[in-house]
Amino acid sequence: MDNHSVWALALYSLIACCVIMFFVWLWSYKIKNAGVVDIFWSYNFPVIAIILLLLAPGFEMRKILLCSMVIIAGVRLGTHLAVRVLKHLHEEEPRYAQIRKEWGASAEVKMAGFFQMQAASNVLLAIPFFIVAMNTNTELSLFEYAGAILWLISVIGEATADQQLANFKKNPANKGKVCDTGLWGYSRHPNYFFEWLMWVSYFVFALGSPYGYLAIISPAIILYLLTKVTGIPATEQQSLRSKGEAFKRYQEKVSVFVPWFRKV
Repeated sequence: MDNHSVWALALYSLIACCVIMFFVWLWSYKIKNAGVVDIFWSYNFPVIAIILLLLAPGFEMRKILLCSMVIIAGVRLGTHLAVRVLKHLHEEEPRYAQIRKEWGASAEVKMAGFFQMQAASNVLLAIPFFIVAMNTNTELSLFEYAGAILWLISVIGEATADQQLANFKKNPANKGKVCDTGLWGYSRHPNYFFEWLMWVSYFVFALGSPYGYLAIISPAIILYLLTKVTGIPATEQQSLRSKGEAFKRYQEKVSVFVPWFRKV
């Protein structure tokens, strides 16, 4: 078990994630719905956690604690997304439909590459997991306890935001309206905020291990992606297209990201 270096573990994880995403792409090609990539992007983190739990040389209790956190969070988010996507499996999510339209005739080839990039991002973002799983120190640090507490807050917050939005959408009277109740009355994207906070918790947890400071890469990347690339920009553009003036009024009233700041 101790013969597995961090580079070998990263390679095993990359191979596993790439193979999974290849078959997911084949499925998405058949059903013409790239939205399934989000489900398995989330599920890939538990796959990496299981690889580390079984093969990494670190202290067993530390590995069990961290990998349990990763598995619970990944399965929860992946299952939440699966319920949403599978309800409309043959109707592609507007974000991906727009991307497919922009890519034109080469859409499927580019989509295959996109799926593999998602697999690579799984491994890159898992840097905190690799750092922690290599730590053989038999004592847990205050950083690890603090990270676990912050993780619990983030998971509860994200699950609450997801459930509030789901409940809002279930009500036929809310069709065409913008959810501005609960956490959504304080942030336009509380789910994204708590997702980012979860990655901050992994960074804090990793600070208890050698080279733990390198784990800052993960929450930094997540923050950039959420605020500048695939998260908030794409979601808000789609909301403006579908809800128009109602969403513009919501933008003027509610903070874009941080839940405890209300504009009014």
